[in-house]
Amino acid sequence: MAGYSYKDAGVDIKAKGKFTSEIYGQLHRTFGPRVIENPGGFAGLFSLNHNSKLFSKNYKQPVLVASTDGVGTKLKIAFMMDRHDTIGIDLVAMCVNDILVLGAEPLFFLDYMASSRMIPGKMKDVLHGISYGCCEAECALLGGETPEMPGFYHDGEYDLAGFAVGVVEKNKIINGKGIVAGDIVIGLRSNGLHSNGFSLVRKVLFEKAKLDVNSKIKTIDGTIGDELLKPTRIYVKSIRALLRHYQTKKVVKGMAHITGGGLIENIPRVLPEGCSVRIKKCTWPVPEIFGEIQKRGKIDEDEMYNVLNMGIGMVLIVSKHYVSSIMKKLKLIKEDSFIIGKVIKGNKKVEIM
Repeated sequence: MAGYSYKDAGVDIKAKGKFTSEIYGQLHRTFGPRVIENPGGFAGLFSLNHNSKLFSKNYKQPVLVASTDGVGTKLKIAFMMDRHDTIGIDLVAMCVNDILVLGAEPLFFLDYMASSRMIPGKMKDVLHGISYGCCEAECALLGGETPEMPGFYHDGEYDLAGFAVGVVEKNKIINGKGIVAGDIVIGLRSNGLHSNGFSLVRKVLFEKAKLDVNSKIKTIDGTIGDELLKPTRIYVKSIRALLRHYQTKKVVKGMAHITGGGLIENIPRVLPEGCSVRIKKCTWPVPEIFGEIQKRGKIDEDEMYNVLNMGIGMVLIVSKHYVSSIMKKLKLIKEDSFIIGKVIKGNKKVEIM
């Protein structure tokens, strides 16, 4: 009588090997000339500098910038919809946008996708989203891990984590130190909720309001599920184009990725001592989904601004002397942007007026 095998315990090594061999094409589509291919290797290889005439990229004082994140309980929406092709975009966005605010160029990305057992169809969809996100972020998907952990997750579900590494010249790090009263705050449009506040969103829409992912409401195009699954915007191409335009001048003094904590918690992370920010409402269009959540949950406005992005996914703090030029450049590259406030004297707070 044969003894138990690893497959009997819930881990199918052959299925995992087949999946791993089949997904290499998704990785390869994100490779640039600095990736040193190492199929089947234990780690990915990436050359920081590249000397060919076409792809020359060399750094004098390179500083590596790293970030890790997940997509939180937005995964629950993907499970409820049984739709998995966009959640990988969120994963990339949450990591690369965080290193972007320091002025860094994203170099490569790694993913971690764990489940109780291999779900090849769903995992391929997730990976397609990750690959798409990496192309949008102009970084390489260098590798990842897909562990099977029987009994640890609900059957058919998975968990995600992402890891991004970028680089910036030491003298071009954007850290907010030069921000002064009178500087202007520019907001870049979000794509809706992005990947934050979904514990509150699910509580309000599904438990209190008794809606489900297939529900439709007049103010929202498509179903509730379609709206909630809109992927987090990746701002790499727009921000990198803007920074390249002002290579010799530091016109962008600080940036904040508006994630959990909203405008109120994220902007102070880049403010120096003695500075606060005053944000003026009604200076940008707030997507209807936020109003629906506030109304159906009877949520205080302060709480909304302290949890959700309210339609602004990225904030730039810039010199008032360059505002007109920056706004023209953002319009030229088709980035929806709004002057939403200014820097005032204070103690690293955000006032919403």
